[in-house]
Amino acid sequence: MVKFNEKLIFHIDVNSAFLSWSAADKLMQGEEVDLREIASVIGGDEQSRRGVVLAKSMLAKKNGIITGESLFNARKKCRDLVVISPDFSLYERCSRSMREIFSDYTPYVEKFSIDECFLDVTSYNTSKEAALALASEIKDRIKIELGFTVNIGISDVKLLAKMASDFEKPDKIHTLFKNEIEKKLWNLQVGELFMVGKRTVPRLNNLNIFTIGDLAQYDASILKYHFKSSGCTMWKYANGIDNSQVKWNKYELKGISNSTTLSEDINSKGEAYKVLLTLVEHTATRLRNVKKCSYCICVTIRNQEFNDYSRSKTLNNATDSTQEILETVKKLFDELWKGEPIRLLGVSLNNLCKDNFKQTSIFDTDNARDEKQRSIDKTMDSLRHKYGENIVMKSVFLKK
Repeated sequence: MVKFNEKLIFHIDVNSAFLSWSAADKLMQGEEVDLREIASVIGGDEQSRRGVVLAKSMLAKKNGIITGESLFNARKKCRDLVVISPDFSLYERCSRSMREIFSDYTPYVEKFSIDECFLDVTSYNTSKEAALALASEIKDRIKIELGFTVNIGISDVKLLAKMASDFEKPDKIHTLFKNEIEKKLWNLQVGELFMVGKRTVPRLNNLNIFTIGDLAQYDASILKYHFKSSGCTMWKYANGIDNSQVKWNKYELKGISNSTTLSEDINSKGEAYKVLLTLVEHTATRLRNVKKCSYCICVTIRNQEFNDYSRSKTLNNATDSTQEILETVKKLFDELWKGEPIRLLGVSLNNLCKDNFKQTSIFDTDNARDEKQRSIDKTMDSLRHKYGENIVMKSVFLKK
């Protein structure tokens, strides 16, 4: 099993975003035809002949229609083409809903564009297999809950994660770690490298650079002579060199949550407790990673009829303790659960504050216990980060 020693970054890209979002919305409104299954495009004002193709279906692509061409030309290529006007307010809502799912897994989310995001999920960096499983869970949740598909690129470098997400589409997951560059990246045409524009390709070809591998093995000083600073950048990208970090806005972090749709409905409190423990450990670890404490804890249950109901509790003192959060979560679950089969469980930690603030009372006799528990949590976080998530676990999971 491969162990990650560096960052673990996902790049998530919606497949044909505008078309997918319009299609999913129309299906939810009762339409029977899926725009993704017919020759269709999202385009502007067709009557003025100034409208252009913003997104296209696979069948439209097979008819030779390309993004950016006029709708007038697209009609010539496909007479039965269905043209849908863009709805940017819908697209923003879909993008926001997708990012809300991402926030269930990590607070480190960078919105790269309306249909692309980078996620730093280093806290899950146990193995390549675990990374693929996590990506599959996120991809499937988006497909089931929001009705559209995404591609996910996985790497230890932002650039390579983005390149990986552009591999075979749609609804796919690809890895591109540094040790996979020569096999997966270098044989591609140089024009497929991020930041290499169409005008640059002929100039590179004149230097006998036709593939990304050719560029990676070229003399960097010659590239700098011909392309100035962009020559150095292209050479670094071809060699998978990129030190940029996932940019997230800590001021936008209002809460940390995690939920899971169960493969089989749960009917017992004991099984529910095990799932809740897993959710609490993930959320509490992420809470400590961003150096925050929570004042408000919430539990959500979804039954087999897809009805959601929640209960929350505001604490007297903010906490980042796994055990304290778990005790509250169990109490909330006991008060909330009606005994019916459970399809989904969720835990969210809200009303956050800095972890260096702890209000104490003269009647509080548990300070020593709290400090001991925080020390245990810190040690477990450190071990899991260094050796993998499964290096230390609760005894209830030993039979799993």
